[in-house]
Amino acid sequence: MIGTDMAVCQDCLTEMCDPDNRRWRYAFTSCACCGPRYTVTHRLPYGRQQTGMAAFPLCAVCQSEYRNPANRRFHAESLACPDCGPSVRLTDRHGTPATAITDSDPVAATLALLYGGEIVAIKGLGGFHLACDAHNAGAVLRLREAKQRDAKPFAIMVANSASLTHVAEISAAEKTLLESAERPIVLLCKKPAADLAFPGIAPGLAWLGVMLPYTPLQWLLFHQAAGQPAGTAWMQQPQPLTLVMTSANPHGEPLVTGNAEAVTRLSDIAGAILMHDRDIAVRCDDSVMRVADTGTPRFIRRARGYTPRAIRLPRAGPPVLATGGYLKNTLCITRGNEAFVSQYIGSLNNPATCTMLADLTRHLLDILQVRPERIAHDLHPDFFSTRYAIEMAETLAVPVTGVQHHHAHLAAIAAEHGITRPFLGLAMDGTGYGSDGTSWGGELLGIQGATFHRHGHLAPLPLPGGDKAAREPWRMAAAVLHLLDRGDEIAGRFLRHPAAAQLHIMLKQQTHCPSSVSLGRWFDAAAGLLGVSDVMTYEGQAAMLLEGLAAQHGAVAPMHTGYHLHENGVLDLLPLLARLAGEKSAGAGAALFHATLAAALADWVQQAARQQGLDIIALGGGCFLNHILVRQLTRLLTEQGFTVLTAHQLPPDDTGLSLGQAWIAIQLSLAGDS
Repeated sequence: MIGTDMAVCQDCLTEMCDPDNRRWRYAFTSCACCGPRYTVTHRLPYGRQQTGMAAFPLCAVCQSEYRNPANRRFHAESLACPDCGPSVRLTDRHGTPATAITDSDPVAATLALLYGGEIVAIKGLGGFHLACDAHNAGAVLRLREAKQRDAKPFAIMVANSASLTHVAEISAAEKTLLESAERPIVLLCKKPAADLAFPGIAPGLAWLGVMLPYTPLQWLLFHQAAGQPAGTAWMQQPQPLTLVMTSANPHGEPLVTGNAEAVTRLSDIAGAILMHDRDIAVRCDDSVMRVADTGTPRFIRRARGYTPRAIRLPRAGPPVLATGGYLKNTLCITRGNEAFVSQYIGSLNNPATCTMLADLTRHLLDILQVRPERIAHDLHPDFFSTRYAIEMAETLAVPVTGVQHHHAHLAAIAAEHGITRPFLGLAMDGTGYGSDGTSWGGELLGIQGATFHRHGHLAPLPLPGGDKAAREPWRMAAAVLHLLDRGDEIAGRFLRHPAAAQLHIMLKQQTHCPSSVSLGRWFDAAAGLLGVSDVMTYEGQAAMLLEGLAAQHGAVAPMHTGYHLHENGVLDLLPLLARLAGEKSAGAGAALFHATLAAALADWVQQAARQQGLDIIALGGGCFLNHILVRQLTRLLTEQGFTVLTAHQLPPDDTGLSLGQAWIAIQLSLAGDS
């Protein structure tokens, strides 16, 4: 197996900050304990000639380190030094070194550009970052405009946790996660000073995404800002430099990895490019995590530092390839009782990302030395991942299995927890293709092996304007007003939206108003009624703003008359939304929505679980990225004696679909179902 990419270790940092060491300020210092693995490996067996280091023959000194069992660089395939290893250079946006840049230290020149308000593309382990000074509101705004990223939060990079004391709350568990060798982005609760210190970084949100340097090159920027001190004591002291570090890619496209590619694809965004001549074999974005109240780390995005770490399955089976869904796509390959879920690929809404899925499939099959005996995919017939799976199955002459979206969500939870007996699950998200051909998204399912039964779903809401309603919460609020027989309020309540006057007519005539049972749309309706969000600029924005307001307000008692449990298994939240329609405080309304929703889901689950004689409850789907909902619902169900399972090794959203698809396909194979 190939190891995961690890942050540069303290021993290597000590050498890098020692003026008398031959690796003083060398940007590729590494050893057997740290550095790139997965992202530089082209093929197995793992060895220098099979990696991006093949172009750099070892000098005599490095060769002696490599061959010495007593040296920590013994068989460290990425080891290098200034005499034999990769080098760094800084160019303008067109890839041409200017005279001023050529005659100076590229790291020092880069820092000067950043302090001057420039956006710089910086090559990392799994791709380039776009960086700017996080304190510079103008630079942040220009980066937003260039990336077409109106409000979606940016992550920041600081030297250490001591540099965060005035802007974020940080627990011992969060500090440990930040400083771990995997170096994920960690979501931390903002302090009031955060938005003043970093204008435009995470507008309207209660959290700040933070990571620490993990490559020597990143550390050198902070070392330069600190004045190039000898030793590493400065690394424990607060440092003022704070950088935006966001994925370097034009809007919606895959991460940029190559030098020539950076010049071609980033010249309209970055004013300069800090590149190096070590090839990146595999794209791999930064992982994103948060710490639950229990102190347990939870994934929001699983990628660098964790891929391709295996997930142990409950039992071994034939090798399976699963191609995931449409949004937040990943693929999964199984080998024996191990599942290897790829890094985050992204949404399959452009040719470049679709190509990445196909390329990554071939790469992982090669390095894992697997030939799949079954291929699994989402039920939706129009997804690229579905068509690709069917084509692969035809090429390999193996069976292909379609798996219902929400079934896969819950199967992923069962796979990572080793559950093989029947259980009940809540699958809550924005949308997923149902087995009846309609859109699902608020599901209560009973799972038994590779089969499921739909015990219930949320009450449907009309989507006035179709897909537009999923991006504009005011439309969902209007839909709720219509259901409450208050449609005549729509035009006056949403005056700033020209379409508001026509929406009441559309809803009355049921024209272009498909229905949805998605919990995501109920979140949107609540946000629209409370005035939290009218139009979203990124997926899940309204729900994230609502969660942040609820967190800031604090816990409230649920409204037990805020929902109805119907005999046909439908859960209706309309009474709660009627209350929110008249709520004056957005914070109080957000807190009430979360408390009542958790109580409603708990009652719904308990009723079905008692009827079915089940005591295990799984929570899957993107809505369970919501920290407050998971905490309150888990507490309510645990108090009633249920075992509650949540996603730990993957995010609960569509990232985990490929794992669930693969586990269902394995169970079908073991049962002899072709």
